[in-house]
Amino acid sequence: MILIIFLSFIILIISNIMMFLSIILSKKSFMDREKCSPFECGFDPKSSARIPFSLHFFLITVIFLIFDVEIALIFPMITSFKMTNFFIWSKTSFFFMMILLIGLYHEWNQNMLNWTN
Repeated sequence: MILIIFLSFIILIISNIMMFLSIILSKKSFMDREKCSPFECGFDPKSSARIPFSLHFFLITVIFLIFDVEIALIFPMITSFKMTNFFIWSKTSFFFMMILLIGLYHEWNQNMLNWTN
């Protein structure tokens, strides 16, 4: 019983020390160089947030996320090829690829892939 109380006390002390250190080390200055520089999208953080921006940045980001998620979903399908039934695997892969191709066709049809407009 005393051992449990002692260990709980030690854990409490260590966690409080860690929180105190994180508070001390994370103090941010108001004149930070990074805060005065523009973000990755080109916005000046000190100016108005309601200015219009180019949709090219947004479209590149969305397409990157789509392909990133696509790759994350395709890799397990490739590794599970030997462990599953070929017919079920091919049907699932075909269905997944068709969803991606229909989405790509829809973006192409809506002229979302034209970067010069």
